[in-house]
Amino acid sequence: MPDSTDPIPALPLDAQGILELAARSMFQLFSSVSQGMFLVDLRGRIVWVNEGYQRFFPDLGLTSVDQFVGRTVEEVIPNTGMRRVLETGQPVLIDLLTNRAGTFVVSRIPLRDDAGKVIGAIGIVLFDHPETTLQPLISKFALLQRDLDDARRELAAQRSQQLRGAGAGDRRTKYTFASFVGSSPAATEVKRQARRAAQSASPVLLLGETGTGKELLAHAIHAASNRASGPFVGVNIAAVPDTLLEAEFFGVAPGAYTGADRKGRDGKFKLADGGTLFLDEIGDMPASLQAKLLRALQEGEIEPLGSNQLVPFDVRVVAATSRDLPALVREGRFREDLFYRLHVLPVRVPPLRERPGDIPALVEVLGEDLALRNGTAPPELLPDALALLAGQPWRGNIRELRNVLEQAAMRSDSQSIDAEQLRMILREAGVEPAAPVPEATVTGGAAPGQDSLLRPLAVQVAELERRAIAAAMAAHGGNKLATARQLGISRATLYGRLENPE
Repeated sequence: MPDSTDPIPALPLDAQGILELAARSMFQLFSSVSQGMFLVDLRGRIVWVNEGYQRFFPDLGLTSVDQFVGRTVEEVIPNTGMRRVLETGQPVLIDLLTNRAGTFVVSRIPLRDDAGKVIGAIGIVLFDHPETTLQPLISKFALLQRDLDDARRELAAQRSQQLRGAGAGDRRTKYTFASFVGSSPAATEVKRQARRAAQSASPVLLLGETGTGKELLAHAIHAASNRASGPFVGVNIAAVPDTLLEAEFFGVAPGAYTGADRKGRDGKFKLADGGTLFLDEIGDMPASLQAKLLRALQEGEIEPLGSNQLVPFDVRVVAATSRDLPALVREGRFREDLFYRLHVLPVRVPPLRERPGDIPALVEVLGEDLALRNGTAPPELLPDALALLAGQPWRGNIRELRNVLEQAAMRSDSQSIDAEQLRMILREAGVEPAAPVPEATVTGGAAPGQDSLLRPLAVQVAELERRAIAAAMAAHGGNKLATARQLGISRATLYGRLENPE
């Protein structure tokens, strides 16, 4: 404790003096207690390094300060995120850096001039060997990670069981809106419309080409509705013979005809009571059944085949078709009154060619699903392969994309897949490959016009973030760790953005 007779040192009285004193004190503190520090200028060239950091030189392949100072930071420090700090002016207070010198807990702080402009940055190694210095924190993280891995394995096991057809008697949804992969404007808009439709009790009509994900959206709409606890029953009208459709929909009374079940058989309307009935390929319904379907929807009751009793039901109908229903109505092949009954909440599901920016994320998800089914590592597509995929017309949409990926994964001798391998597969399928698209098109990075700028700032920032993530994913072939490092964010943050793009 200082002697009471000693003069008390005076603090500066002006704000600028206090700031300068604090800056000097903080710099001296970090320089003495940190494991190492260095400074870079605006070009990313190292201009100063303290003595503490020099002990990492041998592991970085350096023998002297002259080999470190004056070089760009990426040349001498692998995996550094310093360039992003210089470009954005945003500090990274805590991050993990791993390279051949080890694993470090680091901070990166921009340096500004009197006008507030970034003129350089300071890198600080807070801890080296974090596996010992931060053991309590790492142990807690490891426990959380272990719990997360267990949950993922359980979800994977459940999904695998569903894919094998287990639990067929339990009519539940398999998908949610998170299952509809994509963060492009087209994908975001269709999910927004479908979420609004989920909150209504009116019929929903999903319109789109084959393979665009209409059935997945039907599951998601049910899962997000107030009927989620009820059954989800689907029927593909195109897959059922016309002669059996009436029994399939309305059920069969006991002994209705020779060979009929003595106990009778419930139809899809009865099975879906209290839940959602999904009518896939509604445009293929024969005219003879359309009138009966219309009456059932209007009256809320059905008459099983061979029965004289009316059976009430409570279902929410979601219909889907890849055909042009208005054209069928004009041709007299689809009832106009039934069309208007179903066309209450139409949702157009965009084809894959209208959202090329979603290709990298779709490739990753489909690749992981293939790996889960086959017990292999997911394929890694090189940037030229992603650019080629984004340029194709995809008449079969996501279903066709999955087929191409599966063929490529099964036929490739390595985990990495390039554009030439994909071209060969497309040609063998009778498809002449289209030219690859520029990277800006893959990521949805077209220059914004005046109209696109007249939107809420939060919307524009979110869209820019999605494009940046898609671009980094494409550049690194879908590698999430490399993508997170490129963007200067943690893997947890990246996972959160990919799973909740809105």
